[in-house]
Amino acid sequence: MFFGLDWDKLVLLLIVAALLVGPERLPQYAETLAKFTVRAREWLSGAKTRVKEELGDDFDDVEWRRLDPRQYDPRRIIRDALLDDAPVPTVRAAAVGTAIAATATASPLSTFDPDGVVPFDDEAT
Repeated sequence: MFFGLDWDKLVLLLIVAALLVGPERLPQYAETLAKFTVRAREWLSGAKTRVKEELGDDFDDVEWRRLDPRQYDPRRIIRDALLDDAPVPTVRAAAVGTAIAATATASPLSTFDPDGVVPFDDEAT
């Protein structure tokens, strides 16, 4: 259930609480609990109607079960994404050859010189 309590443990706790409270005060506590339960139900129903009023008619059209995150399986999502028949953009061979030739003629990156001066930026953080 919650907090690691099963039904049998919860019943045992209620019996111990009833014995500690005593028969004189038990009806008063039961009445207070009933009033609290009624107030909580009224508050929840008021919150639900308020949400419906603020969201308008679209609130009833939402499929809440479809938005449940527990239904998503990451394996299925990835499989569907990989098997999706999305159009693949075509690249012209001439454009690819031009790009390769441009990178080949560019100056190569300078090699690391361990004895050289290390660049320093005094404005860097």
